[in-house]
Order: sequence, then C-alpha cells, then structure tokens
Amino acid sequence: MEQLELSYQVRLEKFEGPLDLLLHLIKKNEINIYDIPIALITRQYLEYLSLMKSLNLTVAGEFLVMAATLVHIKSRMLLPTDDLDPDDEDGPDPREELVRRLLEYKRYKDAALQLDSRERVWREIFGREQPPTAPKQDEDAPLEEVALFDLVDALHGVLARIPHKQQLEIAAEQLTVKDRMNFILELLEGKESVTFLALFEGQGHRLVIIVTFLALLELTRLGLIRIFQAESFGPILLTRAFAVIAESDALESEV
Repeated sequence: MEQLELSYQVRLEKFEGPLDLLLHLIKKNEINIYDIPIALITRQYLEYLSLMKSLNLTVAGEFLVMAATLVHIKSRMLLPTDDLDPDDEDGPDPREELVRRLLEYKRYKDAALQLDSRERVWREIFGREQPPTAPKQDEDAPLEEVALFDLVDALHGVLARIPHKQQLEIAAEQLTVKDRMNFILELLEGKESVTFLALFEGQGHRLVIIVTFLALLELTRLGLIRIFQAESFGPILLTRAFAVIAESDALESEV
C-alpha cells in the first residue's frame, strides 16, 4: 500500500516556498515575528516537511536549506553565553537575519496581493463579459482562496483522528487518484459548496484519505474546483469552477 501512496505525484504550478511556510506557522501560532520561538517553529517546520514528503509533494532544496538554517539558529540559541565566541557575545540575535528576510518577503507578498486585487477590480469594470468562474457567494461573507499549507493543516487534523489500530484491506487497483477526482466532482454535483471534511466522512484508512487529498490538489491545478475560507483557519469550502474544457477531457489527458 505504501507503494501505491508514493506512485502518484502532484506538481503544483504555484507551490509555496519555505518563507511562506514560516509566515504560516507564525500566523497560526499567533507569534510576534520579532521574537520567534525557534524551538517550536523548527519542530513544526520539520513536521510539515515530513508530511509533505509522505504526500509525495515535491520538496524543493530551498525547504531543506531553511530547515538547516532553523536548526543552526536553534543550536546557537541553546548555547550558554559563556560558550559563545567572545567576539559574538554582544553580537546580533541569531534570529535577526531570518526576521529581516521574513519582513522583506512579507512586504513584497502583500504588495503583490494588492496589485492582484486591483487587477481583478479592473477586469470587472473594463473587461468583456464572461461566464462566472465560481458560484456566487454571500457578499457579507467574502471568501479567500486557501493556501497549500492551510490544506496540509486540515489534512493533518483528519489523519490525526484515525485510530492507529484500525486496519482496512484495500486492493491497489481499486484506489486511484482519477477515481477519487470523479468522487469529488460527483460530491459537488448540484451543490453550491461542500466542506473539506465532507470529502473524508466515513473514511477510516490513511491511504484513502491521502489519495483523496492528492485528487483534490489535482482538481485544483486543473481549474475544475476552487477552495475557499471565510476567515483564517476557518472551515474550508470547495466549489465547482466552470472550466472552459470538458471535465472528462481534462481527467483523461492529465491523469
């Protein structure tokens, strides 16, 4: 079963980087970016890398470089002051360079989001009339697209609920990403949206959950579904997108 779990690899066009993951962890833990608890962040960062590898998501070398950087900073902060190099005793905080990089990256990311928002407004005002890309949502509860690490968080919560002793026999040929993609599309048929947790209701096997999650990522990449949240770390919602190409053609050509 482990071979099946590793036989399919999803490549995302907009794969977020290590700084995105660190900012996600800082926001999730409500941490002051100027006083990062390195031990906690390093442990959670490594847990994310482990989970991403188990999902067969490509982990770029920059993620591993950042992991080494965090471990190095953690080791420096654990050293007693007397054991530090005398020249560095009154030197900068080991976290200073990391904080500088995070703040600079966050400024550029926020600026990019603002430009993207302005572009969408411009398209709505001056663009030609086009079919809607997603079902209308309540204007009083605007939805924001979910980042990859929010999905990984949600998946971790689902996997944590599976009893370790529960074992189910599944034939490899009966469990494919394509089948789970069809399952998700059928679940959304005739509905404005469904929750992320609804994808895994009644599922007690880790492999089924992981393959379903991979199917979700693939449908997102193909533009067949969209994933939203009404608020940060709130319930995750899935909606069908009105793709230009036929769903059947997309599934046949990509899977």
